[in-house]
Amino acid sequence: MSFIETIKTRARQQIKTIVLPEATDIRTLKATEVVLKEKYADIILVGNKEEIINIAKTNNINIEGAEIVEQQTSPNYEKYANLLYELRKHKGMTIEQAKELALDPVYFGMLMVKDEETKADGLVSGAIHSTADTLRPALQILKTAPDTKLVSAFFVMVVPDCEYGSNGTFIFGDSGLNANPNPEELSEIAISSSKSFKQLVGEEPKVAMLSYSTYGSAKSELTEKVIEATKLLKEKEPDLKADGELQLDAAIIPEVAKSKAPNSPIAGEANVLIFPDLDAGNIGYKLVQRLAKAEAYGPLCQGIAKPVNDLSRGCSYQDIAGVIAITAVQAQK
Repeated sequence: MSFIETIKTRARQQIKTIVLPEATDIRTLKATEVVLKEKYADIILVGNKEEIINIAKTNNINIEGAEIVEQQTSPNYEKYANLLYELRKHKGMTIEQAKELALDPVYFGMLMVKDEETKADGLVSGAIHSTADTLRPALQILKTAPDTKLVSAFFVMVVPDCEYGSNGTFIFGDSGLNANPNPEELSEIAISSSKSFKQLVGEEPKVAMLSYSTYGSAKSELTEKVIEATKLLKEKEPDLKADGELQLDAAIIPEVAKSKAPNSPIAGEANVLIFPDLDAGNIGYKLVQRLAKAEAYGPLCQGIAKPVNDLSRGCSYQDIAGVIAITAVQAQK
């Protein structure tokens, strides 16, 4: 069974409700049809009901079974506007600004997830919104998880016919959010990514802190950052299988590891790849996605108090359906 089919099976074991605030996007509606047909999550669409239904009918998309919530007419609108005001008044937000923002479908969706009295368990956005427009309301409303120092983003990469990683499955982090993490932040990204791998893939994480250098084969400020991050990581999580700094081939190919990184605790079997900055992470995941025809699920978020996941604006409806399944499984914890 493929990675995403395994995730869908797990999602069916405890059905969660996922909010989709981009309900006028055809890809979102097609993803809704897939999710409801395959019965691995309940869906709440946020937006004008008449418009959403008309778009679905025009494009022959069946969204029967999805709940549609209109911000303006929702009985919770005033409640959510007041909730947002209370959360942000210390930052200077007025009640008038809160009422205006609560009409935004992403903000309204986040407030639904925040509200313990609603059945909303997580949210997926980003098909037509930037990462900032998805994550800003998440951080303002949901905040960070209690045991997390840094919110970061990762991709689950599933490479077909691949002998490396976990049967071709990897986590790439941070590939979507933190531009130039310092050593402390890089170590936190590695810790969060290892937990995400364990949660989603169900196998032991083996973390590689990537660089253009292996074990001091080159020296610069860039390599020193990764060396320091690896040191911090091992101090914080001494039982985690992790190593660095490593070049990619020494991280994932056992034969190369034997010569470049003898006695490495991950022995060329890394399945969690931590990139030194967002340039490398973003380029890396897109190279693997396009040239190796890998499935790329993300950018998925880790460290937010409730499951919220971003999407690439180039995503397909199948990508959205997959991320909904992952979000549902994240909500199960």
